[in-house]
Amino acid sequence: MEQRKERGRRRVKIGRVASDKMDKTIVVVAETRVPHGIYGKIVRKSTRFKAHDERNEAHAGDTVRIEECRPMSRDKRWRLIQIVERAK
Repeated sequence: MEQRKERGRRRVKIGRVASDKMDKTIVVVAETRVPHGIYGKIVRKSTRFKAHDERNEAHAGDTVRIEECRPMSRDKRWRLIQIVERAK
């Protein structure tokens, strides 16, 4: 019997593809909603991630699911898992 030690769970995020101009790389914008520190109003914050897209299948405007992975380049640390919804 082979027993594998479970490593930490990888983070998964859902976001919108902002750019697909690079080869095998997409830029994904993930928005979070947080309350303002003083006033409490809900504010949208966005973070940009570069994700690996092996088959160049995601295009600008698509909603995608990305997963954390090993570093693939200087600033690419995420991998495309699934295209949730195509852009209209």
